[in-house]
Amino acid sequence: MLNNKNIILGVCGSIAAYKSAFLVRLLVKAGANVKVILTPDGANFITPLTLATLSKNPVYTQYFEEETGVWSNHVELGLWADLIIIAPISANTLAKLATGICDNLLTAVYLSAKCPVYVAPAMDLDMWKHESTQFNIDRIKSFGNIVIPPGNGELASGLSGEGRMAEPEEIILFLENSVKKSMPLFGKKVMVTAGPTYEAIDPVRFIGNHSSGKMGFALADELAKLGADVTLIAGPTEQKSSENLKRINVVSAQDMFDACTEIFDVTDITVMCAAVADYKPKVVAGQKIKKQESTLILELEKTTDILASLGRNKKANQILVGFALETNDEENYAKSKLEKKNLDLVVLNSLNDKGAGFKSDTNKITIFNRASEKMVFGMKSKTEVAKDICKAILNIIE
Repeated sequence: MLNNKNIILGVCGSIAAYKSAFLVRLLVKAGANVKVILTPDGANFITPLTLATLSKNPVYTQYFEEETGVWSNHVELGLWADLIIIAPISANTLAKLATGICDNLLTAVYLSAKCPVYVAPAMDLDMWKHESTQFNIDRIKSFGNIVIPPGNGELASGLSGEGRMAEPEEIILFLENSVKKSMPLFGKKVMVTAGPTYEAIDPVRFIGNHSSGKMGFALADELAKLGADVTLIAGPTEQKSSENLKRINVVSAQDMFDACTEIFDVTDITVMCAAVADYKPKVVAGQKIKKQESTLILELEKTTDILASLGRNKKANQILVGFALETNDEENYAKSKLEKKNLDLVVLNSLNDKGAGFKSDTNKITIFNRASEKMVFGMKSKTEVAKDICKAILNIIE
């Protein structure tokens, strides 16, 4: 959720400032671009060098850095940020935010920002409970700022109670959940299939195809980035899935059918990207078939058409997306698939396009929707293709 997000971390004067070092490290680990603004009082508790080393960016402490002669433009910083987190925020800075006092770089950036602002208070028990502090908390909330509640425990004064800054791991989880709620697919359950299926001939051999699963995995990742709760059903593949989705590994077409039908009823969006075998051996040998005769005849039977089955059972509020990988008469086959299998979108790609299809890192697609609209895209990375497909899905929802 925080990957590639531009995040400003404000650090104020509090003993809890030591936690900001761990917070920076976790933000960077999550893939965020982090810039730290350290207040003059905050610099009494943690050094700019520590935060600069961890964030891999210079630390901002004042408008004008005398040593370097660099002017820190508070407006540019405020516009750069996708979100601001002030952790720890002291009672002093909290009061400044509540009243609009602008006497340091952090408060100036705060007043210039257009993005969500989160604060993680850190102060002693009596300071936290004081009516003026609670008034200021309510006031900044009324401005749209988001307060990460302090923890309960031992405080620097020796007292025990509320006022401890939330732990860095708790702040990360809070931010991720909050960002996810703002995503267009938040609350949507999504199922994606990817990769090939293997249909056993004997305990050693199988019928399969060249699908790597790259396209399906890219789609699952992109849908998760849009806030969806994604379940990825993957055939045999070496692709690694991200941690923010659920993965179910299957082997055969029947395995994939069983996995899909088990959760399809509760999904809002289903994207069937897997290259499922159309046929399987009618009889699977119990032992390895020995090389004896000059020829070997295999009798094949159809596998269950998963996409058609889901299309027959699709409810009005469900979105079903299918893929058509073709070698000839591509558009007619794709549009026929859209109609026959009750799809909302069909994504066509052709093996005649060099750089598209199995195993490659690129793809070239055409999307058809139920309104007979045709969307043609050039050759792109599969990550970018996944974004195009997700946009087409969002257009249906909107």
